[in-house]
Amino acid sequence: MHALVERLFPLCRSITGDGVRQTLEIIGGSLPLTVHEVPSGTAVFDWTVPREWNIRDAYIADATGRRVVDFADSNLHVVSYSVPVSATMTLDELRPHLHTLPEQPDLVPYRTSYYQPDWGFCLSQRTLDSLADGEYRVEIDSTLADGHLTYAEHVVPGRLSDEILISCHVCHPSLANDNLAAIAVATQLAARLAEAERRYTYRFLFMPGTIGSITWLARNAEAVERVRHGLVLACAGDRGSLTYKRSRRGDAGIDRAARYVLESSGRPHRIVDFSPYGYDERQFCSPGFNLGVGCLTRTPYAGYPEYHTSADNPDFVAPEAMADTLETVWEILGVLERDRTYVNLSPFGEPQLGKRGLYEALGGRSDTKQAQLAMLWVLNLSDGEHSLLDVAERSGLPFAAVAGAAAALSDAGLLKE
Repeated sequence: MHALVERLFPLCRSITGDGVRQTLEIIGGSLPLTVHEVPSGTAVFDWTVPREWNIRDAYIADATGRRVVDFADSNLHVVSYSVPVSATMTLDELRPHLHTLPEQPDLVPYRTSYYQPDWGFCLSQRTLDSLADGEYRVEIDSTLADGHLTYAEHVVPGRLSDEILISCHVCHPSLANDNLAAIAVATQLAARLAEAERRYTYRFLFMPGTIGSITWLARNAEAVERVRHGLVLACAGDRGSLTYKRSRRGDAGIDRAARYVLESSGRPHRIVDFSPYGYDERQFCSPGFNLGVGCLTRTPYAGYPEYHTSADNPDFVAPEAMADTLETVWEILGVLERDRTYVNLSPFGEPQLGKRGLYEALGGRSDTKQAQLAMLWVLNLSDGEHSLLDVAERSGLPFAAVAGAAAALSDAGLLKE
């Protein structure tokens, strides 16, 4: 996963353009992707697909010709979606177009101007302070023209047509944690799911933020109807503890599964309520859709000093943190995959388990007592109204023990799904 972060890091991504296509091409080397190109000007609900932006070079040069700010050094140096510029101007004329972080003087910020024509450069405050008065040559070799918005899907079929959505954004330039770590986790997750037994169908979305999810929702009414659970992945590789943000519903299946996994794992974590600010969960959870889609991050957006700065580089992303994020998602999906609601077919009193060989089947197991207790809890709460996750939460038993008990009881003819 970390190698993929390093490979993707140099590419200049934005909400449209060749950087997105190059990113998807690299991901496509690991996963078969269906890539969609949506023309500029396409109406998607209250939005319009913007013009496509591409950039080849940009710099600020002093009177000697030395490039004091150079896009070739970091694609963060140019405000994303900057219109073309070729001019000579004084430092005072240039200043309104320069963006720094005075409180972090050695770092370069990330800035955008997607939906209003503008241009600018990002640089460290220390670099700005070193610039002498005088004239500077300013060049931005970019194009902003009719083209396409690009996004990709990868589908892992399951026994059911009901879908679990996994979404991450591909619109940030060289930002390793806020973008690339989630892409890497999603890519590895998809590969692992392809080798596993699956009840649900999984749809992975690699899209630019906001406009990408709005575009996908506008173009995929049938697929939206099949979404039963969903998870937006972001900020997946920093060393902070995990944070789960609930869906708008607050008690959707994904919310309960994520809470159960995090609380029972002993991992340091936070669970926060939904708010209509953040990543693409706010589009999936908009009132017209109200899907059960939560968001899993480590440290949330804007919660760490490196956020949207040049310090969010591959060294900031920890392989062990991405591995922990991946395993957590895997456990959450495992709960969703195995969760069922059953009816006890012998509900009058406790059925005799011994004559069905269920006690003998437990003989010699180190967890015999736990397995027996799990069977009794499953039988007692299998009234058609309590799921296995309900049983696990109420009994305090591990979900795996509860699911295993249900499988044994179902095989013995005592439960009906």
